[in-house]
Amino acid sequence: MRDADPKTIYLKDYSVPEYLIDNVALGFNLDEENTTVTARMTLIRNPASLAVGTALVLLGENLRLHRVVLNDANELGEQDYQQTDDALIIHNVPQQHSFVLTIENSINPKANTALEGLYLSNGMLCTQCEAEGFRKITYFLDRPDVMTRFTTTLEGDKDRYPVLLSNGNKIAYGELPDNRHWVTWEDPFRKPCYLFALVAGQLACLEDRFTTCSGRSVSLHIFAEPYDLDKCGHAMQSLKNAMLWDEQVYGREYDLDLYMIVAVSHFNMGAMENKGLNVFNTKFVLARPDTATDFDYEHIEGVIGHEYFHNWTGNRVTCRDWFQLSLKEGFTVFRDQEFTGDKTSKAVKRIEDVNMLRTRQFSEDAGPMAHPIRPDAYIEINNFYTLTVYEKGAEVVRMLHTLLGADGFRKGSDLYFERHDGQAVTCDDFVNAMEAANSVDLSQFRRWYEQAGTPVVTVQQTYDANAHTLTLTLSQNCPPTPGQHHKAPLLIPVAMGLMNADGSVAPCQLQGQQADQACILQLTQAQQTFTFVGLTQQPVLSVLRGFSAPVKVLMERSLDELAFLLSHDSDTFNRWEAGQQLASRIIFGLVGDVQNGLALQLNPIMLDAFEKVLQYPWPDLSYFSLLLSLPSENYLAEQMTIVDVEAIHTAREFVVRSLAEHFQAVLRGLYQRYHLDESGQFDSGAIGRRRIKNICLGYLSRLNAVDIQQWALQQFNSAKNMTDQIAALSDIVNNPHADKQICLARFYQQWQAEALVIDKWFTLQATSKMPDAFQTVLALMNHPAFDLSNPNRVRSLIGAFSQANAVHFHAANGQGYAFLGDQIIALNTLNPQVASRMVGALTSWAKYDVNRQALMKAQLERIINTANISKDVYEVASKSLSPLSA
Repeated sequence: MRDADPKTIYLKDYSVPEYLIDNVALGFNLDEENTTVTARMTLIRNPASLAVGTALVLLGENLRLHRVVLNDANELGEQDYQQTDDALIIHNVPQQHSFVLTIENSINPKANTALEGLYLSNGMLCTQCEAEGFRKITYFLDRPDVMTRFTTTLEGDKDRYPVLLSNGNKIAYGELPDNRHWVTWEDPFRKPCYLFALVAGQLACLEDRFTTCSGRSVSLHIFAEPYDLDKCGHAMQSLKNAMLWDEQVYGREYDLDLYMIVAVSHFNMGAMENKGLNVFNTKFVLARPDTATDFDYEHIEGVIGHEYFHNWTGNRVTCRDWFQLSLKEGFTVFRDQEFTGDKTSKAVKRIEDVNMLRTRQFSEDAGPMAHPIRPDAYIEINNFYTLTVYEKGAEVVRMLHTLLGADGFRKGSDLYFERHDGQAVTCDDFVNAMEAANSVDLSQFRRWYEQAGTPVVTVQQTYDANAHTLTLTLSQNCPPTPGQHHKAPLLIPVAMGLMNADGSVAPCQLQGQQADQACILQLTQAQQTFTFVGLTQQPVLSVLRGFSAPVKVLMERSLDELAFLLSHDSDTFNRWEAGQQLASRIIFGLVGDVQNGLALQLNPIMLDAFEKVLQYPWPDLSYFSLLLSLPSENYLAEQMTIVDVEAIHTAREFVVRSLAEHFQAVLRGLYQRYHLDESGQFDSGAIGRRRIKNICLGYLSRLNAVDIQQWALQQFNSAKNMTDQIAALSDIVNNPHADKQICLARFYQQWQAEALVIDKWFTLQATSKMPDAFQTVLALMNHPAFDLSNPNRVRSLIGAFSQANAVHFHAANGQGYAFLGDQIIALNTLNPQVASRMVGALTSWAKYDVNRQALMKAQLERIINTANISKDVYEVASKSLSPLSA
């Protein structure tokens, strides 16, 4: 049975550690079923702690304890310590300032299916210690504010573990009897134990070098299984790009002689920034034109950059406690977003990030798991690796960048690193540095760290033709969230532009200030008025340019005004946003028609707007492809009070088919113009041409014309790159194509040795909108290639179906909910962290009709009442049943 009353951890209860670990020498005798760990720690009493003479409590789980020795001489007996399920308590520790404690224990990596601590991944031993995995390796002060110098010696069989890796620099190695060998690694920088890493296995290595801005030569090593080594070149170039960018933009230079990345197939996360030895999910390392899409290439570079940037924003300066997780993650996500924008298209990157935020994080903010980017309580910290902490956290950092400007933000970050290098600090320390470096008061801004929910900004305007003034009234409010029913006003930067009726720029001059082409309004009150002067005609407003704050905007707009903005707004984000709002309004009108049984007709404004987009000579074809894309069903659902999944699907599909029919000739022409063989080319032009070609094929495939079906089949058969092949297969799978099963079988046969490609094969079928999708998912659960112990495979099938196939997952008979409940319960004892992620698809039950609410709640209650339910799953499921509880 689960713990009847799992312990809640509160930020308000934080206290400094009573002991610190100055250094530790770790020894591992590696074996997949019986690894012995020896930890020789030098502990000191923390002078900042007020506790005197207290017991030493070291955290540990699932460990077989063998020996405990004090000061290298005094072996303790069982009467000298107490073992619990999660700790080793030593009551009578020496009274001197420092002492040495040696602990020997053993663990079974093969049995560790939770993939936390030391575990087996496809024959390779590897670790994942964030957030609390190190306690599954040995007894330790497993908390981020205990920063320690690590020296690690690994010993193992030379045939099974020819490569032995850990953090820092390799300082010694040697041979041992019985075909064994050893390697010692030393990390000269203090770090919390969550940044510890170990990898041992049969690995091949791609090597390169990078010369830093000060002239130091750094060795770069990417390790992968031998048959994957030819897919590591893009990751290596991405790493060098990230290292150069961080020097140029932030002045941050790498600090070790060696930087290593290891690709592993079984991994709960995307990647991990362990000091000098990053462990990565293979998904974010391996790429070859025939196995990885353009999307994969861009995201690999982004994730490589993210983990590298953590060397300063997370490693050199880390978080004091796990409530401060956004300190490192929000800042680093912002940095990787800017890096990707600089390397690809700023407009496209911004839109993709905001689209994901509004589709998924806004939903999280509106649900029972809503929390501030700095939570104030948790039961299981793994449940707070959320979009709120990461993506909304990045938006909060971006607002600081907007308010302070690029130069002011750089001054603030420089001061932050200068003040806190080598320390474990808080979100307040970050804001304090920004404040001090720029001599500004950010007291009100700090509320972004404390308040949950998505603020709503209402915009009202009054134009005075005689005075040539525009009065803008902005008001803000934030809906109640669990435990927070009343919210104080936030500091919200609202980037603004004004346009004349002919599309030209109107002067943006606030009363008493100089005119400019744009401005940033600082909304600080519940309601605030701003007056623009010098306007000889009523302007059209461009509000929240660049998505300058993570808020929803309520503003009366006609369809004609939205179409005007789509044609004329100089802000790339707001131009795209106008098109999304226009399409959403029209689709929601059709949703009403579906619900009322009326015949569907497409508003001619939509046709006119789409035609103008098609006719414009866009220099950035990737941006052009986004302008041609309709809002997703998930995004549309997020905007409804009570979601009608069938009506949304029917209305959106009607718009897609109508546009395809009306613009068939233009779409055919664009497809043929850009249907080129540019495999292996990943410049922005080639990527843009593939995006346009494939979005046009997607529209045309809805027509079910014989020649278009042949186009899709021909592209599938002849494609030499994964972007084109998977796009064609998607069109075949999502339409009544005669060769669907043949193509799926051929694709599997072609790529069955490539796990990441087979993940795509599972996802395509799991997200198909065709009537047989659910039965297909059930059948795939029994496919020989499906493995419930592999997080990537679970996400590709179960996660994709429950999170990206609304029309089938939310079937009125509840079969999708029951299926997910079964899988969560099966995953619970196998991998609680992955299981808890799957619960998310059930947490928004309050947004659906009464029948679906009952069916979803029944599954949540079933999960909670399952014997041996993990605290990971229990926390999410139990909180989900009380959407606005205190």
